[in-house]
Amino acid sequence: MSKATVVLASLLVLGARPVLRQTAPMSFFITSAGPGKGAELGGLAGADRHCHALADAVGAGKLQWRAYLSTLPQGGAPAVNARDRIGRGPWFNAKGVKVAENVADLHSDNNKLTKQNSLTETGTVVNGRGDQPNMHDILTGSNLDGTAYTAEGYTNCGNWTSSGEGSARVGHHDRVGGGDNPTSWNSAHNSRGCSQENLQSTGGNGLFYCFGFGG
Repeated sequence: MSKATVVLASLLVLGARPVLRQTAPMSFFITSAGPGKGAELGGLAGADRHCHALADAVGAGKLQWRAYLSTLPQGGAPAVNARDRIGRGPWFNAKGVKVAENVADLHSDNNKLTKQNSLTETGTVVNGRGDQPNMHDILTGSNLDGTAYTAEGYTNCGNWTSSGEGSARVGHHDRVGGGDNPTSWNSAHNSRGCSQENLQSTGGNGLFYCFGFGG
């Protein structure tokens, strides 16, 4: 009889229950694929639906899913900040790794967002700089603190409804590259345009972050 068996038997005799490690449910991922129209996501509502559909496909559809995207003021409506629409945290990736405790932690240097931790809904690592093709540009439309990026002349790709001219603010999920803030996961630089081809030409693929809460 092995030592482990003896210990387990002793615990059962004493009425103790062995402690089983439980993995936290997934509440954060990068989309494994975008809708395929570049930054034209169907607005925030369309992006949220895409997050939910991908999560539901892997059994995580019970949570409320929101895309980490900001929008510009438009038609009398105020700007929307990505940080205000994703719940309170904590958030875990598909492998059960906690990437951030709360909104403040998420937007601090303490978060655990790296290439190895910022996984897709299926637990796959997204290509980064040095991989072929590079897909490290993640759509956000946001500043470093998660508020809406509103630089002069910036279009936010029609608040995620256009695949034409303009640009989208992107982050680097692998925390390396070029731009104003090359190591930022959510606000590294602007894209060259809004089409799928434009996004791919600067190291993206129309992917974005999804956060889940509630359920």
